[in-house]
Amino acid sequence: MNRSWISIIIGALFEVMWVIGFKHADDLITWVGTVAAVIISFGLIIIASTKLPVGTVYAVFTGLGTAGTILSEMILFDEPVKLIKLLLIALLLAGVLGLKLVGGPPKSKEVSA
Repeated sequence: MNRSWISIIIGALFEVMWVIGFKHADDLITWVGTVAAVIISFGLIIIASTKLPVGTVYAVFTGLGTAGTILSEMILFDEPVKLIKLLLIALLLAGVLGLKLVGGPPKSKEVSA
């Protein structure tokens, strides 16, 4: 796994943090943490999109972020666990894995003179 994919995964983890932060932040420190998570998350995605196809980066980023947010809400905030949600998360993650597998090697962005 190369650095770009690691950036996407870490960026998705920070996405989960800022999405939860938007819902649960209630003081200055949690809002500062939420804003920091937004900046880190999007910074990592921008870095990854310089090496990988933007559509793939965005799809994987949002897919992992969505799955992580739903699972975090179930684990940390007593959101009801429903079998259909778990099956849909599994389907979403299968699509994300499929995008990674068919993404192929990144194309060089250098223009020959």
